[in-house]
Amino acid sequence: MPGTYNDVAPLRPVEPTGESRGADTAGSAPRTAVPITVVEPERAARGGIVVLHESRDLPPELLELMRSLSIEGWIVVAPHLFDRIADDRVTEVFGEELFADFDAGFDWLTNRGVYPDTIGVLGFDTAGTAAFLVATNRPIGAAVSVAAAGITEPLAAQDAPLVDIAPSLQAPWLGLFGADDPATPPAAVDQLREATARANVASLTITYPGLTHRADRPDPDDDAATAIRIDSQTRIYDWFDSNLR
Repeated sequence: MPGTYNDVAPLRPVEPTGESRGADTAGSAPRTAVPITVVEPERAARGGIVVLHESRDLPPELLELMRSLSIEGWIVVAPHLFDRIADDRVTEVFGEELFADFDAGFDWLTNRGVYPDTIGVLGFDTAGTAAFLVATNRPIGAAVSVAAAGITEPLAAQDAPLVDIAPSLQAPWLGLFGADDPATPPAAVDQLREATARANVASLTITYPGLTHRADRPDPDDDAATAIRIDSQTRIYDWFDSNLR
């Protein structure tokens, strides 16, 4: 169904444990599905992209990027990662819940005939970190992280810094960073570049000047920023074009 709409993606069954894995913070029954926002292309899809997001709501700029990706021929699926979490102060989703929600989006795509090796993952900020974690745990087609934090020091809910797990990447990975981003210092990005080079998959790490590396944050009044934004967006398109085949 072409266009933008909401749906639900069933979660994979899990073995019962001593903990109420998948239950919400109020202690109710475990979830069986995750809400998703879908953007489908008008033409036949060439693959799918799971978008991980770092806020409770999908901002208009990210939705616009999702629509742009769909114009390129991808079915774009964004699981609502914070659906299970009642605490508004929580801004990061890692661990088993992250993988469960990604897997739900992945399965939703494959159930619609998308081949697994033509499915990628994309994330910004802490969701860029999440996309990196997915790429080290799932043999997907490709991954893109923009401004992924937690490079040398793990974030609060992150098990290990990215430099430690980088050699375990299972999917070709593109990382886009800004030289003036305090969450991703250039020295740390250089360490990540070296660490990802040891993986058995292709990787590319790009650092843009200043803070103009965000394809999801257009600034129409700044021509230089617009040029860099277009370049970063083009690199995202090209990375998926080259690896999701």
